[in-house]
Amino acid sequence: MRITGISTHVVGTPWRNLTYVQVHTDEGLTGVGETRMLGHTDALIGYLREAEANHILGSDPFAVEDLVRRMKYGDYGRAGEIVMSGIAVVETACWDIKGKALGVPVWQLLGGKVTDKVKAYANGWYTTERTPEAYHKAAQEVVARGYQALKIDPFGTGHFELDHEATLYSVSLIEAVRDAIGPGTELMLEMHGRFSPSTAVRLAHELAPFKPAWLEEPVPPENLKALEKVAGKVDIPLATGERIHDRVEFRELFESQAVDIIQPDVGHIGGVWETRKLAATAEAHYVLVAPHNVGGPVLTAASL
Repeated sequence: MRITGISTHVVGTPWRNLTYVQVHTDEGLTGVGETRMLGHTDALIGYLREAEANHILGSDPFAVEDLVRRMKYGDYGRAGEIVMSGIAVVETACWDIKGKALGVPVWQLLGGKVTDKVKAYANGWYTTERTPEAYHKAAQEVVARGYQALKIDPFGTGHFELDHEATLYSVSLIEAVRDAIGPGTELMLEMHGRFSPSTAVRLAHELAPFKPAWLEEPVPPENLKALEKVAGKVDIPLATGERIHDRVEFRELFESQAVDIIQPDVGHIGGVWETRKLAATAEAHYVLVAPHNVGGPVLTAASL
């Protein structure tokens, strides 16, 4: 079986564009991969057009490791967000083809089933009026749908600093959400990598009474020392990793022991197999894995 070409399809959503890639083969099987780019969709499509000619056409979709290595290293440039996302959509589609060709779920090809259920949290549910009353109502509706965990960024437009008034208002939002969902539902706090270490630490202490399950990206993701500083001063588990685009770049993060949960984005880190390798390394460092933005063909393809 050989790859005869790829086709791309961009779907618009309120937050971002979703890029779907179909990988076609000479045996009639087609696989689907998906990722979302924040402001770089055209760049991704351009890269895929060149990669199709340089690396993808004629490849064996079963030889995923070989295809990923050629796409990552064959251009003799350092792979970043665009390249690793392009690799991810093609690689995921190849797993889809494998599952369809063999007539088995993709999870069987990755080592078999370990658990019957995978925990999920609700995100994006708070795109409503930014008031305690609106957040309280929205959180209740999410719990009523069956979710047992919610994630929220309550910090408005804060960047590096958050003044006293804005801090009090953010705390009031979280207080309303915790009241709505009760003590038994997990609540994750998202900071989007916007704050200085001192601000992140102060906010963590202000919000600790509401028992957050984790604090996500408290400082800019490119500053590991800043993350270590926060880790040494707060008791809330820290999560990060969605903006790391190569699994080898997690090495220093593991060695620092500054993070409790890593959040690789399957659509940006090179796909399913790269994520599986990273998860094995995380296990060896006693770090939990909560994949970021998992959805689309990885979970819903006909082969699953």
